[in-house]
Amino acid sequence: MKTLNHKFVDKIPEEIEEGILYVSIPYETAIHKCCCGCGSEVVTPISPTDWIITFDGESVTLDPSIGSWSLECRSHYFIRKNKVVWSSSYSQEEIKRVRKRDTEDKQDYFKDRQEVEEQPLIVNTEKTTEPIKRETGFLAWVKNLFNK
Repeated sequence: MKTLNHKFVDKIPEEIEEGILYVSIPYETAIHKCCCGCGSEVVTPISPTDWIITFDGESVTLDPSIGSWSLECRSHYFIRKNKVVWSSSYSQEEIKRVRKRDTEDKQDYFKDRQEVEEQPLIVNTEKTTEPIKRETGFLAWVKNLFNK
């Protein structure tokens, strides 16, 4: 398979068609049949610690690569602007390293979020007794992303 057509849906359909990347923003998930043709369904959660989806108005990109290492086919590819870009196969040791790094990245991400949420609110007593609001959610994540 060389390309995937994207389809934005509210809910993931029961029948997944080959060649379609279904994207559900409400469920923060994308799903497609493996691009090798094995017929397996590949689920990619969309979040700052999993996959990030970019929609440019015409096509979608998923980042990082899709490593179907739990499947028999062990396919490894990128989806860039609806195109499938095949990558090299990984050894079991490389897969282990990637999974370890992913776990560590998630732990760091949530540790950083917890530290931000635990910071006390700053109160400017000279002008007001109202606390300064901390930004949370998506806006804070974006600002944090660009401040690093």
